[in-house]
Amino acid sequence: MMKRHLLSAADLTRDDALLVLDTAEELARLADRPIKKLPTLRGRTVVNLFFEDSTRTRISFEAAAKRLSADVINFSARGSSVSKGESLKDTALTLEAMGADAVVVRHYASGAPHRLAHAGWIRGSVVNAGDGMHEHPTQALLDAFTMRRHLDSLEGRRVAIVGDVLHSRVARSNVLLLATLGAEVTLVGPPTLLPVGVESWPCAVAYDLDSVLPKSDVVMMLRVQRERMNAAYFPSAREYSRRYGLDGRRMALLPEHALVMHPGPMNRGMEIAAEVADSPRSVIVEQVTNGVLVRMAVLYLLLGGSEPAIGASVDLDNERGAAS
Repeated sequence: MMKRHLLSAADLTRDDALLVLDTAEELARLADRPIKKLPTLRGRTVVNLFFEDSTRTRISFEAAAKRLSADVINFSARGSSVSKGESLKDTALTLEAMGADAVVVRHYASGAPHRLAHAGWIRGSVVNAGDGMHEHPTQALLDAFTMRRHLDSLEGRRVAIVGDVLHSRVARSNVLLLATLGAEVTLVGPPTLLPVGVESWPCAVAYDLDSVLPKSDVVMMLRVQRERMNAAYFPSAREYSRRYGLDGRRMALLPEHALVMHPGPMNRGMEIAAEVADSPRSVIVEQVTNGVLVRMAVLYLLLGGSEPAIGASVDLDNERGAAS
């Protein structure tokens, strides 16, 4: 598959992305089996290297690696006082000495996973689990997987991504991946929360949510990063919610088949009303489940090879024999 690393959604060709989604679909069949584990990555070591907290993403990667029988080491590197470059290098050399086959890295600095992958410190694969305000490619893959399960193809589908795009690595990765898969993306938010240069992204931009909803197949609400609320990006939480929050009235503007998504964690009552988050339209809980499947597919393809992960009729005993 693809390249040796997964650093950006832009690294994925259409065929790469479809291979990940199809592999995740195959792995989903495991969920119905009594034994959910595959021996595919037995003997391999996956390190979760998190310089920034994210319980949800770390647990998802950990579950994915363990279901493929890999050994998992969780390495919390927060609070290190060494300068970024040095601390990253020293940590990388430690992981190399431990024999890491894959390093899943989340870092507060944009570009840190690229540095780790290309500096020659480690021989294993690097997976970007979120870097600064830059990217989060596996989130985009799990979002695309969730959309595809409900809408079949993403070709020509219209996706609205709403809210704090400026600080959102999820939005950036989704725009890149969804464009590759043929969807039409519109970013919606106040001008102060859209990044400089957004006009060069492969998407449209709108400021009025009500006008976009009736023609959307998917609406993805982004978390308002409350820690930035005082930076005068918008007048008040209440005003933001009034203009860009998804409530029951706005949900009624969506077409019948439309999906409501959120990368989590949610601020209920801020960017999304509780009644919307818990409605039948919402696939937010499914996104979490699908995250494990998609991350299994990514680890499998980076470390396991390009053959199908599991044959439709293969039983687990045969797989064990083949893997040993």
